[in-house]
Amino acid sequence: MTAGQEDQDTKAQAKAPKKVALKVSAVRSVSAEDSAADKKSMGQVRKTVIFLGFVAVAYALYLVFTGQVDEFVSSLAGVDMSWIVAGVICFLFYYVFGILAYVLSVAADPDCPVGIRDLMSVEASGVFFMRLTPNSAGAPPAQIFRLTRAGMSAGAASALNFTRTIIYETGEGVFAAIMLVFCGSYFYETFGDVTLIGLFLFGFKVVQVAGFVALCLLPKPVMAIGNWALRFANRRKWLKDDKYEKYYDVVNTQVMEFSRAFKRAAANVPEMLATMGVTLLQLGCMYALPYFVLCSFGEPADFLVCLASGSMLELLVNAVPLPGGAGGAEVGFAYLFQDMYGVHLTAGFVIWRAIEYLLPVIIAAPCMGLRSTSGESINRRAKRVWKRVRGFVTGKGSGGKKRGAARGGVTVKPGAKKKAGAAGAGKRPAGASDVEARIAAGKAAAAAKKAAAEADEAPGPEKGK
Repeated sequence: MTAGQEDQDTKAQAKAPKKVALKVSAVRSVSAEDSAADKKSMGQVRKTVIFLGFVAVAYALYLVFTGQVDEFVSSLAGVDMSWIVAGVICFLFYYVFGILAYVLSVAADPDCPVGIRDLMSVEASGVFFMRLTPNSAGAPPAQIFRLTRAGMSAGAASALNFTRTIIYETGEGVFAAIMLVFCGSYFYETFGDVTLIGLFLFGFKVVQVAGFVALCLLPKPVMAIGNWALRFANRRKWLKDDKYEKYYDVVNTQVMEFSRAFKRAAANVPEMLATMGVTLLQLGCMYALPYFVLCSFGEPADFLVCLASGSMLELLVNAVPLPGGAGGAEVGFAYLFQDMYGVHLTAGFVIWRAIEYLLPVIIAAPCMGLRSTSGESINRRAKRVWKRVRGFVTGKGSGGKKRGAARGGVTVKPGAKKKAGAAGAGKRPAGASDVEARIAAGKAAAAAKKAAAEADEAPGPEKGK
């Protein structure tokens, strides 16, 4: 190669475009409305943190001015940490059962794109914003945002979240009803006529659930009433035009979508009952926390009474339209558990509030960013796993074949057998088996070999013949 040719090759290589590794990134689309709603929820969280800071300072000042600091410190010093750890583990199951309830809600759909980690993020968002926004208002937008981020449409995500909310709220009412049946006499004997407050809270929950159910089962009357109320408020300038358009879209579009989704879920009775059962277990994990805290002080505790009192306390907390039910939680805990905790009441409230309120917020915050990457529905994954388990148990499938070969069994290849049969089909007589054909072929070969040997041994003239 000459010097001129080398220069030409060098120039050609310099002009040739360089190969660059191409990386494609696919991001699931999220509507601007869902993203804005999630940001609004985070803005509410910031205000709530400031509000809770003032509440904590006010509570500390209350302990100082009432002279309860010594009792508070001495009670904390005598706490049995093993019971506190048990209470924390119990509340972690509240999160696990919440995820499982969502899994049951989407498991029947083979095309649902939401995965396990997506649902962990959705449940964590509910736990986080339920405690850090007034009246839990920030939880639904944050959960819908994460469902749409996982690939669900805005309507389907809203319907799923609404159906899950109905089941959760209904579970609170059912749990309270069960506790009133078993512990109603305890409340009446201990609190007298004040028990009527608990019955009022229970009645409020029943009305709330009935409204949700009516919204789902009777969408057209609800839409008619909603449109009339919106026009009435807009004509009197109680509702601005932008708010009117927003709520008009909700009433005339999402109400019907909610109804369809709820009716589809309600049609699958076993799934609904399973979800309700898991929801009751989830609520039980939260309502049982006062029992573990009481045992940590070495005080005698009745599990069923603590469970019933915890249920009534949560109804009161949910009725207070402040972040975390601030104010209602303090008053309710003091009233319901004063006789049980005695001198440990203040320390018991702080420990209970730390486990039930602060710890979930700390745990849920990093879990909100979880995302599934497989893109395969939970339904298809569950069927594949079940097929493998069934194959392993029955000995069929890939696992059964391997075990059969290891035991020395004969593996027959159907394809090879068919080819052999096709090749010998023209030679064997009709109706003859493979064994008979092989025997006949062997006899013919032996006769031919014998004839050839006799011809070689014959004299010249005969051999020529």
